[in-house]
Amino acid sequence: MPVIQEVYDFLKQAETFYLATTDGDQPRVRPFGAVAIFEDKLYIQTGKVKNVSKQMAVNPKIEICAFINGQWLRIEAFVVDDERIEAQKHVLDAYPQLSAIYAPGDGNNQVLYLKDATATFYSFTSEPRTVSF
Repeated sequence: MPVIQEVYDFLKQAETFYLATTDGDQPRVRPFGAVAIFEDKLYIQTGKVKNVSKQMAVNPKIEICAFINGQWLRIEAFVVDDERIEAQKHVLDAYPQLSAIYAPGDGNNQVLYLKDATATFYSFTSEPRTVSF
């Protein structure tokens, strides 16, 4: 299984994952749920009016953490804003419930892909395993 697919599958199974950014010298963590693979890149989605978007614009270095059944995943990466309508449409098509508040090209919808990502799978019963994509 390709590495990016394994990471995607873990995040999808978790349903909720937590994204950390920085706000000056203060860490900020919040739940996320939208994740997709588009053109062999892992994408997340948010709104440009949100503080998280503004924080990632200032410092694109993020971390993601998810937990399922005694296993957890931590991802360190940089996010890259992808303003293409086809990328926005692809991510939103996977989450029709978001169509009430976001639309491709609406000026607020934002999709970002993870770049230079390092993902580490952990559990209480085995050694950590690190992959990059």
